[in-house]
Amino acid sequence: MVKTQIVLAAADGEHNPVLPEPAEIGVGLVAFLILLFVLWKFAVPRFEKLYSERTEKIEGGIKKAEQAQAEAEQALEQYKAQLADARAESARIRDDARVEAEQIKEELRAEAQTEAARIVAQGEAQLQAQRAQIVSELRAELGRNSVELASRIVGEALENEARQRGTVDRFLAELDAESASSATRE
Repeated sequence: MVKTQIVLAAADGEHNPVLPEPAEIGVGLVAFLILLFVLWKFAVPRFEKLYSERTEKIEGGIKKAEQAQAEAEQALEQYKAQLADARAESARIRDDARVEAEQIKEELRAEAQTEAARIVAQGEAQLQAQRAQIVSELRAELGRNSVELASRIVGEALENEARQRGTVDRFLAELDAESASSATRE
C-alpha cells in the first residue's frame, strides 16, 4: 500500500520525498567542495606532517633499537671473549700453582731426606763414639779382671803396668782375630 501511494504521488506531480530538490543538490555540492578545499588546504598538510613526523620517530626508534641491539651483541661478544680469557687465565694459574706445589713438595721432601740423613749420620756418629767408649771401658775392666785373675792363678803379683797392658792387649787382639775369622767363615 505504501508503494502504491508513492507511485501515485509521483504521478500526481507532487514532489517525491526520496529524491532531493535540485537546489539542495547544488547547495550541498558547493558546501562539499568548500569543505573538501578546506580539508585539502589545511587538514591534509597537517595530517601529512604528523604522519611524516611519526614515521621519522618510528624509523628513528627502529634505528636506535637496531643500533642498541648491535652494541649489546658486540658487548656480549666482548664479555664472552673476556670470560674465555679469564677461564684460560684461571686454568693457567691453577696449572702454575700445581707445578709450584709439586716443586715445593719435592724441595720439602729433599730437605726432609737431607735432614733425616744428617740425623742418622749424627746418630751413627754418637753410636760409634759410645761404642768406642764402651769398648775402651770394657777393655780396661777386662784388663783389670784378667790381671787379677792371672795373679790369683799364677800366684804372683803382676804389678808392672806396662806388662799388664801388653798382656791385656795381646789377649784382646787374639780375641778380635778369632771373632774376625769366625765372622768370615759364616
